[in-house]
Amino acid sequence: MADLAHGHEEGGGHHQVTGIDSRKLGMWVFLSSEFLFFGALINNYLLFKGRDFGPGTLYPVELYDIPFTSISSFVLLMSSLTMVLAHSALARGDQDQTKTWLFATAFLGTVFVSGQFFEFAEFILHGLKLNINPAASAFYMLTGFHGLHVVLGILMLLVLAFKSMRTGGLSEAEGLNVELVGLYWHFVDIIWIVIFVLVYLIQ
Repeated sequence: MADLAHGHEEGGGHHQVTGIDSRKLGMWVFLSSEFLFFGALINNYLLFKGRDFGPGTLYPVELYDIPFTSISSFVLLMSSLTMVLAHSALARGDQDQTKTWLFATAFLGTVFVSGQFFEFAEFILHGLKLNINPAASAFYMLTGFHGLHVVLGILMLLVLAFKSMRTGGLSEAEGLNVELVGLYWHFVDIIWIVIFVLVYLIQ
């Protein structure tokens, strides 16, 4: 019994009885809830995109620039590779490479978001405003919330990148933060693949 009680005490702090760091477990729980959130937004768009809202109604699908969005999507997918390289460099203790790949990932994310803003601007210029019909509203909410998640990821990457510039670079504890941000960033990329296929490619 004493050994069992001692085992429960050792399960405190960041390491739970599951053997998984509580922060990592928390991130997985958060990402699971985000999958459900985006699933609801995607389902909402698919529900409205095929409906007839009357003659002369403008739909997002009429304005898609698939080649442009494909390039933008490729840029975001490449950022997953640079994120993996950043984590790998930190695991090797190479602080300089870690800093380089973190900045590269943030840069690629910024390019993607810029492309999304450009797409929104083009849509609005052609008359596709947020409140023109439920399909347009669902499209802007889905892609807009994803863009917001990318922006949050960029901010977290920049915080880590600037911390890596300090003398001594990132600490061991901050190394886990790189892993957690990496999980978040890969999630953002996976969600975009689903959005790109279901919203842009499948008409």
